[in-house]
Amino acid sequence: MKTKIINISKIITWNQESNSLDILLNKEILVENNIIIGIENNFNSYNCNIVDAEQCILTPGFIDSHTHPIFIGNRSNEFKMRLNGSSYEDINNAGGGILSSIKSLRNASFDQLYKYSLNNIKPFINSGTLTLEAKSGYGLSVKDEIKSLKVIKKINDELTIDILPTFLGAHAVPDGYKTEEYVDLICKEMIPQIAEEKLAVFCDVFCEEGYFDLDQTRKILEISKKYGLLPRGHADEFKSFGASELANEIGALSADHLMVIDDKGVQALSNSDTVATLLPGTTFFLNKNKYANGRRLIDNGCSVALASDFNPGTCTIRSLTNIMYLAMQHCGLTLEESFLGVTYNAAKSLKKEHILGLIKPKYNADILFWDIQELDELPYWFDSSYTKINKIMKNGKIL
Repeated sequence: MKTKIINISKIITWNQESNSLDILLNKEILVENNIIIGIENNFNSYNCNIVDAEQCILTPGFIDSHTHPIFIGNRSNEFKMRLNGSSYEDINNAGGGILSSIKSLRNASFDQLYKYSLNNIKPFINSGTLTLEAKSGYGLSVKDEIKSLKVIKKINDELTIDILPTFLGAHAVPDGYKTEEYVDLICKEMIPQIAEEKLAVFCDVFCEEGYFDLDQTRKILEISKKYGLLPRGHADEFKSFGASELANEIGALSADHLMVIDDKGVQALSNSDTVATLLPGTTFFLNKNKYANGRRLIDNGCSVALASDFNPGTCTIRSLTNIMYLAMQHCGLTLEESFLGVTYNAAKSLKKEHILGLIKPKYNADILFWDIQELDELPYWFDSSYTKINKIMKNGKIL
């Protein structure tokens, strides 16, 4: 049976044709088989299930295109270390950072990791995130990367939201390996097995000094493409040495972080279909001053998305309205651009822009019902994702 949404204050979505915000008044939405099939003044002729919007503003469900939720335990001690002056590099050299999370994950059983990761992911839903990209990357062995991706699959099967898995075996080099040896393991064993078992949609690499250089990143992502995994990359977070240009070269769907991107990197992304994904929550959480310059990227023609970068060490923020706030305050984005960044452009970075990120016929009925009067209340109320959501619809069903 069809579902009709009535008594809507406003529908706020992006218009790709005009490249601007659309605000629709006095409309009803008709949904069938999880899909929006019409937006009209009324659908009086239909015998439908009725959803009363109670004069809420409706927006597309949010899309978080960069998260690291598959971990067990926490790294709150590192938060204290940073307050006492330790840098990211200091913590990593002391055995903390990514390597600390690797040890915890490897020592966990599948069920322990599943239960902890499930609890990591569930709160995203109540914050309005209805599509989530989730990375592996805290296993860094064939067995533990596959374990992590199987956990993502099980959680995706259980929860109502859509979780898109990313293989991030190239997150760091584990103890006992030289970098080239580990790159060979990724390319010759991990990627083939993961592709054969269809455990990932994307492949990501932490392309950064001290982790994986340009040649190593290129090798991993080119191999992943041959096995049907779509490339994306961590780029220009700490040092700028060509990672964004490489993202353009290999056709990556997104280049993420970009705090220190240079003019050549900006030019490369502006001439490509690669989405520039900003993660201001990490800069905020680390108490850094250098935020990604989103204004510069947009003014040069780049498509900009926003994501949480939720992870156990450098950002525990799940709320995308908080990320919008940070992008507006520190990255130079307008309200409209930050809204675009967590909806349509985020969908584009996941190659889902044909079905996600808009309230429009033929799109999935992923809809948030907000108890607000205007869109600017989303970043204004810092707890809006917890206090201002009246209803959540995923695939046409109220959660």
